[in-house]
Amino acid sequence: MAIGTSRKERIDSLAESSATETGVSLAASAWRRLRRNPVFLVGASIIGLFVLLALIAPLIAPHDPGVRMLADQVSRATNSIPPAQEGHPFGGDQHGRDLFSRVLLGSQQTLLVAVLATVIGLGGGLTLGTLAGAFGGWVDSLVMRIVDVMLSVPSLLLAVSIGALFSAQTQFTVILAVAIVQIPVFARLLRGTMLAQRESDHVLAARSLGVRQRSIVFRHMLPNALGPVIVQSTLVLAVAIIDAAALSFLGLGAADDSVPEWGQMLGNAQNVIDSHPHLAFWPAACIIVVALGFTLVGESLRDALDPKRRR
Repeated sequence: MAIGTSRKERIDSLAESSATETGVSLAASAWRRLRRNPVFLVGASIIGLFVLLALIAPLIAPHDPGVRMLADQVSRATNSIPPAQEGHPFGGDQHGRDLFSRVLLGSQQTLLVAVLATVIGLGGGLTLGTLAGAFGGWVDSLVMRIVDVMLSVPSLLLAVSIGALFSAQTQFTVILAVAIVQIPVFARLLRGTMLAQRESDHVLAARSLGVRQRSIVFRHMLPNALGPVIVQSTLVLAVAIIDAAALSFLGLGAADDSVPEWGQMLGNAQNVIDSHPHLAFWPAACIIVVALGFTLVGESLRDALDPKRRR
């Protein structure tokens, strides 16, 4: 009797849980899983801290990152660099500038480059992916051949090639180079989801009712195909941070180093990294941790929104 009662209680519990899932939207269901996912919580905490530091960096940075206030402690003859001291917890760099302030303010430039590059790349990818997925035929073939050519070149090599085309390297050239590299990624992904939507029931029903092609594309196909693209943009942010840092490290970023950027700081530290590795450690650690945060959030979103990955 007890065994039968226990089994009945389990069945009732399963029925109640199934009932509670009925009528719940995809977003609400995904958010419910994300809140219980420790991987997402860790990634979101890292991103939140990073964004907060970028916003308040000018308020909490103790010194001007371009002023060489510790220049009297720099000696090339003895290869000495200002160590950590009162008012300068990270010490100074090889030019006598406060390293802690430069790491803090470098978060602003890194966030600016990553976000703008991803937004521009997303816009270009949405345009090409929509054209290929909505019209098909020769338009699809032309767009996909262009995408295939761009994807055949390693992303970092392509970004370096694009950045080297400009006679004067600025922060804008870094953003543009990273954004162009990301366009084919978004275009191919959106094109695939758009093709899947073309044969869905609601699109076939709209087409049989005589709805115009433009309305079918922008009201039925595109909104339902954007989910995977938005998730991918979170993952691409991590790649954008690394690519932008790599371009700045190679000297393809802004020439003025009075405005700090983490990749640029890594490039400046390579000449003294043997004797003063901390000059490279702090910006490198920030790049790794922030990229990890975006990757964790992106993977968690993918698992939460993809029915095939739900457990």
